[in-house]
Amino acid sequence: MDIVKEVLEKQQKELEKYKPVTVEKHLEVRNDLGMMLCTDPNDINAEQLKENKENFLQELTRDNVQLLLNEIWDLPTERIDECVVAKLPPSTTILPRLRKIPGPKVLTKWEKFAKEKGIKKRKKDKKIFDQELDKWVPTYGYRRAEAEKSKDWVLEVPQTADPMADMFQQKVDLRNEKVAKNEIQRMKNIVRAKKMDIPRSGYLGPEVASSKQLLTAASIAKASTASIGKFQEKLPKEKQARGIGIKELMPGLKRKTSHLREISEKEENLELIKSVLNKKPKLNVDAAISLQKKEAKEEREKEATEGGAKKKGKKGGSKKGKAGKSRQFKKPKGGRGQKVSGKKTAGRKRR
Repeated sequence: MDIVKEVLEKQQKELEKYKPVTVEKHLEVRNDLGMMLCTDPNDINAEQLKENKENFLQELTRDNVQLLLNEIWDLPTERIDECVVAKLPPSTTILPRLRKIPGPKVLTKWEKFAKEKGIKKRKKDKKIFDQELDKWVPTYGYRRAEAEKSKDWVLEVPQTADPMADMFQQKVDLRNEKVAKNEIQRMKNIVRAKKMDIPRSGYLGPEVASSKQLLTAASIAKASTASIGKFQEKLPKEKQARGIGIKELMPGLKRKTSHLREISEKEENLELIKSVLNKKPKLNVDAAISLQKKEAKEEREKEATEGGAKKKGKKGGSKKGKAGKSRQFKKPKGGRGQKVSGKKTAGRKRR
């Protein structure tokens, strides 16, 4: 009997480890089986939460999961590969979405062309047998470049090409051009999918200047000369940026800039003639009177000085007069290097 009692006590202890399947709640929980979501509207016991937070949350989670599983096991089930599977109903809870639902993928230019022509995409073989290398070579991906390098260890130089040109470098450059072209095509497909304007040189990003900005920059650069672009040649079909004048090009300009306008030489000369002929004299009476007074004063002073000189000449006698006369009519000195006509000069004697 003791053995039976011990076995029963041991079994009872093991059963105590596992809690019952039934869970009692004051308010029924709301279960969304489609999303496997359980919403518990019951209040949380604050005292038990403060006493033992981890144990309380673990017990609460266990009860809610048990209620959710009880409803899942009530659903119709089926066995697939020795597993019991329940078919979940559609969800009833609407969750907010961060981004909008993506639409159908936009076809690329090649995919659209292939669809119109009925071209079907075929899978390439991963490896093909190369007769030159006498081995299996991958058609793409890993070790493809290595196989091409070992295959093209020597290249033929065409007759029309430069014999000193590096044919290996030309091949590398050609491959880089193809890679760049494919990248530009990929960016164009992205821009086309986003319905944006595609520039001629390809998609360069939103920071690229517009045509109006480029035209403005070209006009400013052209007018950066001393004549503000007056003598700069124009390209065929070149347009002038609107709203750009001399004030915008030279904001610190204080002097008159009418002569910097783009006018022909004939019009410029006509304007000059008109400005001279139509110019009316400005009469300044005060300046004219002061100028006349000044001239009259200078004449009086001149007459006074001349009269004084004459009186001194009369008192001085005939010698001073003769001296003055000799100074006025002094004879010039001889030749001063000039050739006198009629005079013979002695030349060099011959031996």
